[in-house]
Amino acid sequence: MNIKFQKEDKLLIMEITEEIDHHTADKIRRRADYEIQRYMPKKVLFDFNNVSFMDSSGIGLLIGRYKLLVSQNGSLGLINVKPNIMKIFQMSGILKIISVHENVENVG
Repeated sequence: MNIKFQKEDKLLIMEITEEIDHHTADKIRRRADYEIQRYMPKKVLFDFNNVSFMDSSGIGLLIGRYKLLVSQNGSLGLINVKPNIMKIFQMSGILKIISVHENVENVG
């Protein structure tokens, strides 16, 4: 598993550098939860620039992190989402609760 973390003030960026399936989702979840508890950010961004495949376990991963952050008065966003992954997000309805931004510069 290879996830890169970048902390800037109250922003935590998690760059996922692999496919997200049921084998990797649990590892990503554990590491993300650890980093969220460690830094207590107000906003977490998952960077999907290097994600070429994601199945439904990725949706569960994001919803769980969303709930964790909301319970801590934080928020979750997604950046650099490729068109094939965006279709999965659109079909799942997750975009009703999680915002998508073109890149980190466009995050408000």
